[in-house]
Amino acid sequence: MNVLKSCLQASSIKRVVLTSSCSAIRYRHDSTSLSPLNESHWSDTEYCKRFNLWYAYGKTMAEKEAWKFVEENGLDLVVVNPSFVVGPVLTQKPTSTLLKILLLMKGDSASYPNTTIGFVHINDVVSTHMLAMEDSRASGRLICSCSVAHWSEVVEMLRTKYPAYPISNNCDDKQGDNNPHSMDTNKVKELGLKSFKTITQMFDDCIQSFQQKGLL
Repeated sequence: MNVLKSCLQASSIKRVVLTSSCSAIRYRHDSTSLSPLNESHWSDTEYCKRFNLWYAYGKTMAEKEAWKFVEENGLDLVVVNPSFVVGPVLTQKPTSTLLKILLLMKGDSASYPNTTIGFVHINDVVSTHMLAMEDSRASGRLICSCSVAHWSEVVEMLRTKYPAYPISNNCDDKQGDNNPHSMDTNKVKELGLKSFKTITQMFDDCIQSFQQKGLL
């Protein structure tokens, strides 16, 4: 909110792009029947509280407050809603998201998440942010996500492609995060994002990056 308040004071700012998350969209009891989920859908905060999904709760509340603020103050806001971001390590250390993959690959995670989620390559996230900032047609929310899969499908792919790594084949028992669903990405594609990199491509880029940096 402090950033948005500062933007009000700068006449040179024409548009604000906020990074939210698909976690502000997909957590609801009816996510399967409503699929494909689109930008009009919101996560149910009561559902998030019931299943202790506090990241999703925080993302949902923060984005709603941002929309309330810009509506009251007349700012042009475009929100990018990425799913689980995968790709090469771009910083000195892996992000919290990539760290989960690294721990899984090294066998330091006893189990993988009981989660059905969309995945997206970092390059596609960057491209979507550029469209959100530069394309005058961009408005509202933009879902940025490739295929939706359960983590068991990802683990099966990784264990097949990288058999030398001790990847756990055990799924945790957390509930509330495994509802089958799909995401509608037509809006961002209409702005010019032709296609998303596949799950295989993004995980290959990620793991090769780990290897090159000596993390694996």
